[in-house]
Amino acid sequence: MTLASDGRPTTSSLPGRLRRMAVTLPLVIALSACGGHVKGVMQPLNIAAEPKGNAVVDMLVATSRLPSGDPATLFSGERSVQASLTDVAVSIPSSTVRASGTVQWPKKLPPNPDTDFAVVRVQPVPDVPQAREWVRKHSSGGHAMVFIHGFNNTYEDSIFRFAQIVHDSGADVTPILFTWPSRAKVFDYNYDKESTNYSRTSLENTLKTLVEDKNIKDITILAHSMGTWLAMESIRQMAIRDGGLPKKIENVILASPDIDVDVFSRQWNELGKNKPNFTIFVSQDDRALALSRYISGDVQRLGQINPAEEPYKSKLEAAGITVVDLTKVKSTDRLNHGKFAESPEIVQLIGQRLVTGQTLTDSDVSLGDGITALVAGTVNTVGQVTATTVATPVDLLSGNLKLPKKKKPGEVDGAFQTQNTPSQ
Repeated sequence: MTLASDGRPTTSSLPGRLRRMAVTLPLVIALSACGGHVKGVMQPLNIAAEPKGNAVVDMLVATSRLPSGDPATLFSGERSVQASLTDVAVSIPSSTVRASGTVQWPKKLPPNPDTDFAVVRVQPVPDVPQAREWVRKHSSGGHAMVFIHGFNNTYEDSIFRFAQIVHDSGADVTPILFTWPSRAKVFDYNYDKESTNYSRTSLENTLKTLVEDKNIKDITILAHSMGTWLAMESIRQMAIRDGGLPKKIENVILASPDIDVDVFSRQWNELGKNKPNFTIFVSQDDRALALSRYISGDVQRLGQINPAEEPYKSKLEAAGITVVDLTKVKSTDRLNHGKFAESPEIVQLIGQRLVTGQTLTDSDVSLGDGITALVAGTVNTVGQVTATTVATPVDLLSGNLKLPKKKKPGEVDGAFQTQNTPSQ
């Protein structure tokens, strides 16, 4: 860009600026259109009995948001010094009136539980001992799932989305939602990003509380979009502080990660020797990540990579990271940013296989048309690296996933590899 003597851009820079505006304006408009639903749904619906066929999802919600003082919203997008815990229950209408992967927002208030998602219980949890009691009562085989939402989400957005994921996935888990202070405004992207940094220690403390709970045997972290940055920063911080991650954190699932690929490489390396199983959902047609890349120095976002291309393929294989490519999956989301939650096959994959630590290395994987994967392996033996190699993305519907090929420790190299050979 050329500057005039007073520092202002000269007219020669205007064509480039106009071209960039032409690219970004449609994306901003699409982002602004997201969330155009009724607000203030957190006031519990008082019903004598659930409609026939409805399901109720209970969740424990931890947040670093500031209370709003309004029972219809509970928490705002501003930051709180003190973390809060809330017991929330959401009624989900019967499958006869809703398709898997969808959230039925009320068209008006109060919601109609026959057709709409509806909050049916809100109960503050005042301290950690009572939170432990909640976990004990809702323990499901000792498996806990912690969900961290993405950019442009209100408190209630994250509640309904997580309820949908838990229900549609059929996951046998104790549901824990961590919701951070997003203002849910397109032009507050930088505020939201700083809010994830602000919330790192709160999420770390939430994870530590679960790790220390005798009723929890293993933890799966599921993070979306900007929430993946918060998840990676929190477990990185935990690993540095404690000399590694606790064994209970077994699985980390990053959906549409809004993370600079260079930064993810550094975060990965700093997790230490013993890492959880990692699965990443990517889509090259993710328009939200295209905008993020534009405003973040034009560095590739992790959620937009093509895992079949170099240098990513070799590095992911060496690191033992599984990548599922959703580029060809059709989406009702104009931004193609929420495919992981909208695809019935993917949410079931999360709930039935990944949460339990199963990998995509056997031949009984059956998902859906257009879902492909670079299965980059797992490491099951301390001190040895095992990588599953698939020459190109495989159509999982065919069930032709190949068994892993082993690499010698000395053959492992790449940006995701630490000096010490990792063990997962």
